[in-house]
Amino acid sequence: MTATIDSTTVHGTADLLRGVLFGVNFRQEHGFWRRLISTEPFRRPAVRSADERLALTYERLRVLNSALGSAAGPAADPRALAALHEWLGPVDPALTTVAGIHYNLFLGSLLDHAGDNRRDLSDFLRLRRIGTFLCTEVAHGNDAVAMETTATYDRARDGFVLHTPHAGAQKFMPNTSPAGGPKAGLIAARLLADGADHGVFLFLVPLTDDTHALPGVRVRRLPARLGSPVDHCLTSFDRVFVGRDALLGGEHGRIGDDGEFSSVLPNRRRRFLTSIARVTVGKISMSACAVGSARATLAVAVRYGSHRHIAGPRATERVRVIAHRSHHGPLAEAMAMVFAMSLLHRRALDRWEEQLGTGTETGRAEAERLVAVAKGWITWQARAVVVECRERCGAQALLENNGMTELITGVEAVITAEGDNLAIHAKAAAEMLFVTSPSVDGGTSDRATGELADPRFLGWLHAQVEAIWFARARERMSSAPHSDPLARWNAASGPALRGVEAHARRQAAEAYAEAVAELPAGPGRERLAELERLFALQWVARNSGDLLAAGHLTADQVNALPDAVEQLVAAVAGHLPTLIESFALPDEVLADWPIAGANYADAYDDPEASWHAATGAQGER
Repeated sequence: MTATIDSTTVHGTADLLRGVLFGVNFRQEHGFWRRLISTEPFRRPAVRSADERLALTYERLRVLNSALGSAAGPAADPRALAALHEWLGPVDPALTTVAGIHYNLFLGSLLDHAGDNRRDLSDFLRLRRIGTFLCTEVAHGNDAVAMETTATYDRARDGFVLHTPHAGAQKFMPNTSPAGGPKAGLIAARLLADGADHGVFLFLVPLTDDTHALPGVRVRRLPARLGSPVDHCLTSFDRVFVGRDALLGGEHGRIGDDGEFSSVLPNRRRRFLTSIARVTVGKISMSACAVGSARATLAVAVRYGSHRHIAGPRATERVRVIAHRSHHGPLAEAMAMVFAMSLLHRRALDRWEEQLGTGTETGRAEAERLVAVAKGWITWQARAVVVECRERCGAQALLENNGMTELITGVEAVITAEGDNLAIHAKAAAEMLFVTSPSVDGGTSDRATGELADPRFLGWLHAQVEAIWFARARERMSSAPHSDPLARWNAASGPALRGVEAHARRQAAEAYAEAVAELPAGPGRERLAELERLFALQWVARNSGDLLAAGHLTADQVNALPDAVEQLVAAVAGHLPTLIESFALPDEVLADWPIAGANYADAYDDPEASWHAATGAQGER
């Protein structure tokens, strides 16, 4: 598994593949964040208590904020927010959490709803107050539209009274303690006026000063969460009054000077979705965070496997552990997956940006669905990659100083954040059950040669797998009792969810094909084409029974799949060092993880041990 190519070729290939992973504007889009995590304030600290690590999180947030030309910049730019998560995620998951909340959910929502009220945001832009976002309740997560915190309009005082009616309506997990400094929050609450329920809107509410919650606001720290410490809390309100300008209103809903409610949207659910539109950008950011974390752990695992030597076939021989197929095979497969995740993330981000402002309602809905599908699929794949890499590094990777344990728990958090994966995939599955895509149900023109070495044929097979699973879902739904909607959904949901997975795979495969086509002939294109085929063939092999039964594969092709996969594993494994160079991880960051270095054992050296004493004694003689 050793590739013999000169260093010029290696660096040129890595540069080309870096463009595939990060886009053509690497320096403009990613340079700032890459330089930031290379600086001293972001070096991995010595072991600290949970409270000290929490304080460090907010210290770093202030360093980050001071480095920005304007905090409004990333808040208004989904691409910058994605890059923030992509680079900060592997370095400090806790910082990434609080930064994402402040810049995206809080500041971003304020900027998006600035039409009705030109608020002074200077305290939040300069971090004199930190912003947070209070949506989820103890009893309401993915069904947040049913939340029960109320904001009742008081005509006499021309403002709103926020109240938590019972324990299940407490806001669940926002970072609302005074840690880091005074905080304000955007509170999702049910707007009640003149006895009418107008749905859920956001309200800007001061929460704490430097040391305590403000009158009427109750904040209680939740038990410690796995992973990096964030001040997750339960938060409730006891008839807290705020002025009318606290409402983040607009055409979707407002209280006018006459005290009357008006909205261009008759549907309360659509008003709510408009209010929390920033969650879509949050999904893009969660995908970015997962992609960055998967790249980092894979880079560490490849480097460690190349440095660690074990006994070879002969008594006097030592070989690198990565020389074994059992070790480099999973890492090669993870590499193909990480490139797929990266390409799908950028595809979803591009589609979303294309639809902002100028897209049709249908186009925006499709782009938003792709963002949701990508978020679920990417974060699940990231978990698999991170866990695989941890295993390949053995017990070393269980130690906090080697960085991986923090990323394992971090990826668990992004799987749930901004919409639990299963819930958002179930929503996408329900929508896609009633959509017939010509690219999926089309004819055989894309089948081309029908050879396993032909990427066009493999792409066509991806489409057939998606079509098979949705056809099964529709068939199962039609056979269930029409009078029982839940029974119909339960019958269809299993295959429909498999169809959503197949859809994500197809989108990633198409992004791979486009990226390969854009590269010039040469080693860079060859490396990416190998990754593309490995990614595709693994999926085809997994679904070979269905494809064979449908007549899309022959028995000979099914029998040829294992050897085809093995050939590609060997090809990819031979170039793993070049491929991880394309990740562009700064040397300073890699140095923070001892097992990423060739002299990783030095991290465990003991200056007072006998071997040092023996060396000194010999020197004295």
